[in-house]
Amino acid sequence: METPLVLHAERLTKRYGRRTALTACDLMIPRGHIVGLVGPNGAGKSTLLQLACGLIGPTSGTLSVLGSRPAADAAHLARVGFVAQDTPVYAAFSIADHLKMGAWLNPSWDSALAERRIAEAGLDPAQKAGRLSGGQRAQLAMTIAAAKRPDLLIFDEPAAALDPLARKGFMRSLVEFVGELGASAVLSSHLLSDVEQVCDYLVVLCDSRVQVAGPVPELLASHHRMAGYPATMAGVEVIWAEYGRALVRAEAAVRDAEPVTLEELVLAYMSRAAGTGAAPRASAAVAR
Repeated sequence: METPLVLHAERLTKRYGRRTALTACDLMIPRGHIVGLVGPNGAGKSTLLQLACGLIGPTSGTLSVLGSRPAADAAHLARVGFVAQDTPVYAAFSIADHLKMGAWLNPSWDSALAERRIAEAGLDPAQKAGRLSGGQRAQLAMTIAAAKRPDLLIFDEPAAALDPLARKGFMRSLVEFVGELGASAVLSSHLLSDVEQVCDYLVVLCDSRVQVAGPVPELLASHHRMAGYPATMAGVEVIWAEYGRALVRAEAAVRDAEPVTLEELVLAYMSRAAGTGAAPRASAAVAR
């Protein structure tokens, strides 16, 4: 029996005029994970998430979300909750107005969940959204997305502008919402500390391409740090090498290798995509 997929991309490409944001991306993400989507500015992260929400269409290739074309119909739209980077809210509306609008727009709206989460966040329903702090706006936007009771929550850098305390509260709420809903989530973030804190699945997107993807424990187990440049070792792929050290990928145990951190793994793939450090040699590569 095949594992249900939250997102399945095949040769997914998106161009804006002469600029290519995504190039022939293949990606399969199973359900039940909190996915960390990481990469530098301009890597294509926001484009991928906007495609997943149906806000834009691909130039070529295919993408399915929860088994259907993104935003295929009203029922599919209700299964996806989206929080954009600027956590948009209506400044002139009160928090209560936002919840009323959410209930009117979404047939599956969970009023009890929304009201409880607003209270837990210490927000006053009568407060105008325009007078909220960044952290409070983020909590409101996330509550609105989650009260739809979606199967998938998508977050596009929602905590980027928050102070450390507000970001910590946001991440805690994210995990609580996912657990309560039994949903999957995709979180785009520049902050690897956020990814390490809440994500159990990783996608590294650089230079408009997916560089590596998989469950975090499996990726950490299959990547190693070692001395030298082991280009002649069978079954070993050199991801990055510099200053007499290398980060390699190998499914089997590697002698004299050391474990890597998530930050080291991500930076190695980003460096390779940017053309810094050593490039892997095909003869030493392992199949993905």
